[in-house]
Amino acid sequence: MESFFSSLDYRDPVWIITAFAFGYLGRLAGLPPLVGFLVAGFILNYLGAEGGDFLYEMADLGITLLLFTIGLKLKVRELAQKEVWASGLIHMAIFSAITVAFLYLLGRFNIPLFTELSWANRLIVAFALSFSSTVFVVKSLEAEGQFLSRFGQLAVGVLILQDLVAVVYLGISEAKIPSIWATLLLAIIYFGRGYLGKILERAGHGELQILFGLGMAMGGAALFEAVDLKADLGALVFGILLAGHPKAGELSRTLFSLKELFLLGFFLSIGIAGLPTAATLLAVGLICLLLPIKSGLFFLLLSRFGVRSYPASKSSLALTNFSEFGLIVASVAVAMGWLPAAWLVTIALTVAVSFAASSVINGYSERIFDHYRSTLLRFQSPTPARAEIHVDLAGIDTLICGMGRVGRGAYKHLETQHRILAVDIDDSLSTRKYKSGLNIVRANMAGTDFWSSLDIANSEVSWVLLTAPNLQTNINAARLARRWGYTGFISAAAKYPDEADKLLESGVDAIFNIYEEAGAGLAMSGQAWLSRENDGTP
Repeated sequence: MESFFSSLDYRDPVWIITAFAFGYLGRLAGLPPLVGFLVAGFILNYLGAEGGDFLYEMADLGITLLLFTIGLKLKVRELAQKEVWASGLIHMAIFSAITVAFLYLLGRFNIPLFTELSWANRLIVAFALSFSSTVFVVKSLEAEGQFLSRFGQLAVGVLILQDLVAVVYLGISEAKIPSIWATLLLAIIYFGRGYLGKILERAGHGELQILFGLGMAMGGAALFEAVDLKADLGALVFGILLAGHPKAGELSRTLFSLKELFLLGFFLSIGIAGLPTAATLLAVGLICLLLPIKSGLFFLLLSRFGVRSYPASKSSLALTNFSEFGLIVASVAVAMGWLPAAWLVTIALTVAVSFAASSVINGYSERIFDHYRSTLLRFQSPTPARAEIHVDLAGIDTLICGMGRVGRGAYKHLETQHRILAVDIDDSLSTRKYKSGLNIVRANMAGTDFWSSLDIANSEVSWVLLTAPNLQTNINAARLARRWGYTGFISAAAKYPDEADKLLESGVDAIFNIYEEAGAGLAMSGQAWLSRENDGTP
């Protein structure tokens, strides 16, 4: 049949407009736009569209930029945590074994597509399904502002570990052995990373910074490919080399829009890869029954290795999906003749459906934890991992959140009358104050990880002071304190009168307007001075 688009000279704009339309509909339905992009790909495929060079180059660049920006935000030492590497590797092994048994059972029931699988085929499919989506999870975490949370870092750590396993698989499957020059390249990169940081520092904040980021991502990919290493791994490594630089966060934000644009090509290319049949749809529905097992196994393993129930449950739900790397594994297997071609479309559609399911599940993650909290807490390890936040409220009656000028003043005024614990996210500030004798811990007062680690509902704390200079930080902290069962008194600092209503709506009981109270204090001190002058009091 003649292609629907054969008469069109401008197919690329049609792809973009179609992707926008379905992405917009996805957002209206409460789903991430990327789910709409996947649907757009299948619709375009049905209408006869074929992926061209522009689309696939766009997809490749999107993945390269994604991995580069992931590297910019990663701390390598966090990947070495036992709860990350042990949970990730053990999960892949156990889940793959469960999936192989599940595929065998479906084949015994003579269900189409499953009957034609050999044991080797089942192992490849199981391995492909053991991955969770780096693209989906990172985009979801960024959208929620939870990338740097404890559960966000756990999820990303597991994903990076899986990606490294995928890189090993691709290298073996393509029978590529890294060039002898690979060792020299890695040495040059390691010892030359300081010069990269200096260049980034001098690039400024405009177009040179964008070009530097593109050059590092694409250049790193090209260099790794030149020495027979995975190109995407090169983009990730170059990002990690710059992760500790003061401008790494700014560079990541600068590249955000470009990364989002080019990832559009990746999601469209998945849908355009092939059309599903009735047998495919049945297979997809059956395979998606494995998602609860995948999530539950992650939770059990993370809990076993000392992660508290809340971050363990949030990480597990974030990882409840199948991965674009599964598509890569399947495509390589099909190309090598190791897997029937129909399974490429099956896994592609399974990935799309898992994204939609994961979007819905993660939207209710807080409610899920609240509903099953008592059950989930039974699995919590009595020995927490070293990275877990642990705050002891024993003997504390006052909690000061934010140790800037207002917080320090409140602490100084109250320390002789109250048993105080102070909280601040600034590590250097917390260290200085701790050394000076103040009772202070480093934590994000506006983060669920912090409040979920407190048993504040059963503590002696009767007063919470919110003294952060940022309004939204104080609002989030008040909401989280109430959500986690605190019923005591909350007071908050505000700069402007219109901030009071927002703070009161979030659960704050009393507002201290910094400028108004400072003016009143100045007037009172002046009156006291004049009174002493008139009375002749020294």
